[in-house]
Amino acid sequence: MVYSKLYLNPNTNLLEQDPYAYELQDVEKPELFREIYPYTDVPKVAFNYRKVPANMPEDIFITDTTFRDGQQSRTPYTTDQMVEIYKMLNRLGGPKGMIRQTEFFVYSKKDRDALEKCMELDYRFPEITTWIRASKKDFELVKDLGVKETGVLMSASDYHIFNKMGLTRKQALDKYMGIAKECIEAGLRPRCHLEDITRADFYGFVIPFAGALRKLSDESGVPIKLRVCDTMGYGIPYSGVSLPRSISGIIYGLTHYAGFPSEMLEWHGHNDFYKGVVNAATAWMYGCSAVNCSLLGIGERTGNVPTEAMVMEYASLRGHFNGMDPKVITELADYIVNETGYDLPPMTPFVGRNFNLTRAGIHADGLLKDEEIYNIFDTEKILGRPAAVSVNNSSGIAGIACWINRRYHLNFDKAISKKHPVCEKIKVWVDKEYENGRITLISDDEMQAQVDMYRDELIASGIDIK
Repeated sequence: MVYSKLYLNPNTNLLEQDPYAYELQDVEKPELFREIYPYTDVPKVAFNYRKVPANMPEDIFITDTTFRDGQQSRTPYTTDQMVEIYKMLNRLGGPKGMIRQTEFFVYSKKDRDALEKCMELDYRFPEITTWIRASKKDFELVKDLGVKETGVLMSASDYHIFNKMGLTRKQALDKYMGIAKECIEAGLRPRCHLEDITRADFYGFVIPFAGALRKLSDESGVPIKLRVCDTMGYGIPYSGVSLPRSISGIIYGLTHYAGFPSEMLEWHGHNDFYKGVVNAATAWMYGCSAVNCSLLGIGERTGNVPTEAMVMEYASLRGHFNGMDPKVITELADYIVNETGYDLPPMTPFVGRNFNLTRAGIHADGLLKDEEIYNIFDTEKILGRPAAVSVNNSSGIAGIACWINRRYHLNFDKAISKKHPVCEKIKVWVDKEYENGRITLISDDEMQAQVDMYRDELIASGIDIK
């Protein structure tokens, strides 16, 4: 490590001796952080109590990997499906381009056809980019496609550098820098994907490598991005956590020591330890402008950060959607499920069929009195999904009344009461079903048949179910 000269920081008006100039540590043996990652046990969370300042960028946004990482763990989309999803991503992101970019594979004719058809739409957002491995053969695939930016796989940890690629750190750095230079010479902006950064030697490899990329960017005048990849979901959002697992420490280091501005940083996380969303939000909080997401969280192993989750996280942090149309989330989920046969877990937040559905009678009673009691927000207004109830042996008479009101959009003085005789009659039928050994839910079709039996009685009593 080489100390820099003193300089006056214009933001603090104080003399500082940062950033330090970290030099590559070309070690003989890989650093695998065995105390933290024992492999035969759960990874450990170590603290050093070093805290860095929050630094939320003025401009934060979402990028998309639905057509790249999102296709690695499911049946690939067809060309037409990718085009339709791309159109909906454009609508979801809105006129301000909150879904800023999306990336495509270029290895199959299907993917290249989809890329070309999406480019023909001439949308400004999401900007179409590609993804390649750090090889000259892959580079040849993209340089004539007409895209302006490509992602390049540049693994950061010794697990990959030593154990997968069989290189030294110096050899890996030289290889990566060569590919970055070739991209620039061909008129492309390189987006360097620092794979497995949460198991990488941060000051021994990541910062020297990032510093070299930053210098190349300054010399060439071409913006170079870093995609910060928590490939295994090891990142930790807690304050005071030690590197290499600290999200705040990683983002602070890349901005403070490597000189990367927030708009050139992009977080890419996985959900192996249920921290995908909170890690992405933490990256935003500490100075990373972009978070890379996949629709419905579909991705390698346990999945990526869900696009729909970060749409909501943005609105929570900023107080508005900034032009995004969250109702498109419902359209996208319905399209992916209905057109591709994707098995969407019913409890998935915002998109699963049960996310705003209640079965308990006490909850249904609360919904009858005031929807806010048991619904997370106005899901009908925001997502086009009204709060719902299902009927079973525990939903009670309130659940039946609530089901009828939701089915026919009966609100306020037009709503049916749980004391209505028809609700009581249907409750007798439901109870008898379960007394006879039924264990499944009462389906909507069965409930509709019951309501139809008493249609005349309901209408006569002033309940509008026409």
